[in-house]
Amino acid sequence: MSLLVIHALLITVPAGSLDPGYVEDGWMLIGDDGRIAALGSGEPDGTTAAAADETLDVAGAFVAPGFVSSHSHLFTSGLRGLGVADTLYGWCDAMLGTTAHMTADQMYWSTLHGSLDFLSNGVTTAYNFTDPLQAWESMVDGKRTGTAGLRGLDYHFRQAEGTRDAGIRFVDAAGMDVTAGTADEVFARFAAEVAHTRTFDQDYALGASIMGQVQWSPHPDAAQFEVEAMRRYGVSNQAHFLESPEAIEHQQSKFALYRDAGALELGLMFGHFIQTTPEIIEQAVAGGATMSWQPASNGRLASGVALVPEMLAMGMKVGVGLDDQACTDVSDPWQNMRMGIYIQRARTQDPLSMMPELMLRLHTLGGAEIMGVADRVGSLEVGKFGDFVVVDPRMPDVGPLWHPVRSYVLAMSPRNLKAVYVGGRLVSGPGGTSTNPLAEEASARVHELPAAVVPLRGHPH
Repeated sequence: MSLLVIHALLITVPAGSLDPGYVEDGWMLIGDDGRIAALGSGEPDGTTAAAADETLDVAGAFVAPGFVSSHSHLFTSGLRGLGVADTLYGWCDAMLGTTAHMTADQMYWSTLHGSLDFLSNGVTTAYNFTDPLQAWESMVDGKRTGTAGLRGLDYHFRQAEGTRDAGIRFVDAAGMDVTAGTADEVFARFAAEVAHTRTFDQDYALGASIMGQVQWSPHPDAAQFEVEAMRRYGVSNQAHFLESPEAIEHQQSKFALYRDAGALELGLMFGHFIQTTPEIIEQAVAGGATMSWQPASNGRLASGVALVPEMLAMGMKVGVGLDDQACTDVSDPWQNMRMGIYIQRARTQDPLSMMPELMLRLHTLGGAEIMGVADRVGSLEVGKFGDFVVVDPRMPDVGPLWHPVRSYVLAMSPRNLKAVYVGGRLVSGPGGTSTNPLAEEASARVHELPAAVVPLRGHPH
């Protein structure tokens, strides 16, 4: 079914330009293949109108790209409100200490629930870190032993399947857990995870990736394992790195492991990248590394503020992620954008250090760029997937739109979000109502978790 969208306040966020691509009265045609066939201003011509099976008149609402979260943990959707009095490591004890007692099927439903939650809030593409096969163990002085038990491959497979069944586009990231087994076993395990994800529809499963674990791993060759896997299997890699305010010198010392292994030149993504030094940033930029910024998460966990404007000025590519639902709590990309703008302006005391147009780009096309999927998602351009949100500035009414794109970023929220489309197909309607037939069961299953897990785990703090 092809879809023609008309009478839109169209925001396209085009590649190769800092202009947000605003059209006062725009239209967009999405073909049978779910890709954008044409767009323009004013009324579409008769041929274009006749080509559409369905017409959606948004009557002056915003139509903008679906948000891209370049750093997400969708399995955490049933674990919000935990570890509120803790920084990263204590929060992980509360949250991942709970998932350590969850079955593969429970992880499937929690991941599905989290993916539908993202869609209901306008996030149509996510880089998704799955919970690793090796269970969480507490950090002591920023270190761990790497001796926790290993779960079966089905634990990863079911998480990937939950993302797939939700209908969100995603890059699937798996940990290599290099302390568990011989080198041959480590690579065979990871290869099986990648192969499983590659059996999915590649219009939705946009790629496979490594959940970089050098920050957490005691193995001296962890970076070399990951680089070898990047080359051997053609996958990307995003590492949680320099995030927590604890054990900063120890964290910083591990940068050399990635640098010397050649990971930077392969496009390593750094997730968070807060506790940096000028030398680390310079070397990361020179090597071609990118970073994903999670403003809401960084605030919730008291992690600090990444030097994003400085990194951008030096030429580093930056995307934005919503991170865990268990540490962002509400999967609200508008809140995430505003928090990013506010904390950078408060830090620099310069309003130009983070403008709304830039922030929108980072949470859409910027995320797609660092994930390597900007040829398919992140902006509304001919040939890309027709993934978009319909946002009505009059319900509730925010008044005159003196600067429409800036109002879109600064004054909109999920209460204005009326519909979310993926490939020109409605996936979420008013109030976040999902069209997915599994949505009701996913909600019921997630609400069963406390009764099923707390008796095993004890009440998490």
